[in-house]
Amino acid sequence: MNWAHGLDLIYKLWRPVVEILVLAVAIYYAFTFLQRTRGWPVVVGFLVLIALTLLTELLELPVLSWLLQAFFAFSAVAALVIFQPELRRLLAELGNLPIFVTAQEQRENIEVVVQTAERLAEVRIGALIAIEQTVALPQLVESGIPVDCEATPEMLETIFFPNNAIHDGGVILKGDRITHAACIFPLTPRQDLSKSLGTRHRAAIGLSEESDAIVVAVSEETGTISYAHKGELKQGVTIEELRAVLSSLLIRPEKPQGLLAQLLLKLKGSAHSVSDTLHDKLGNK
Repeated sequence: MNWAHGLDLIYKLWRPVVEILVLAVAIYYAFTFLQRTRGWPVVVGFLVLIALTLLTELLELPVLSWLLQAFFAFSAVAALVIFQPELRRLLAELGNLPIFVTAQEQRENIEVVVQTAERLAEVRIGALIAIEQTVALPQLVESGIPVDCEATPEMLETIFFPNNAIHDGGVILKGDRITHAACIFPLTPRQDLSKSLGTRHRAAIGLSEESDAIVVAVSEETGTISYAHKGELKQGVTIEELRAVLSSLLIRPEKPQGLLAQLLLKLKGSAHSVSDTLHDKLGNK
């Protein structure tokens, strides 16, 4: 009897624990994401208003309390309008999480990087491309301009074209999106590197030392292609070698789709649908 009672107690306890954990992760992810956007000051403003509402309740100020509560009654609609760009980016990032990305989509993303490196190497245009994985790169780089556009060879070529306003520095790719451009990556502090190694390649090594990103560099002087991963730089790779390395590091073996995999794919489709709906409904406001 005690054993059955213990199981019943555990069953009643695990559900709120899971719910709290899910909410904590969701709130942390949302706040971390919003801190990197222009909407963060608005979030701070909302938090200040919430604190004022609690304060008016404690001090029993009925008029101010009523005014603040009336304001928050419309805050849900206001949030959709104010945070429309951020909500679209958030949903897009959810859709680009590794658990949602198929092998075919990852191959397409790799091909964008490979084609860009090949084209820029032919005309000797320097480039620095960081492929983000599990570690958020915007927190590790200095400066950087938010771009948030689809990653294509043409767009990357445009960014790195000489005399372009944002051609200096590196770009950050996340899934099939260019998230930031003109980023200053951290330089490696290593002293055992060749003196002939330029700033671009030292930055590639430095970022790969502080994250799990794969950084592809194209030399402006020689047109050679290199990549850095886990602090190691491989120079003078061919296009075929680059494609093979990126495929081995980024493409996960596909497994037979079970119920969970099908559910994740449906969630991905729902995220993209909601993002498109927000764009259609609020894009012109």
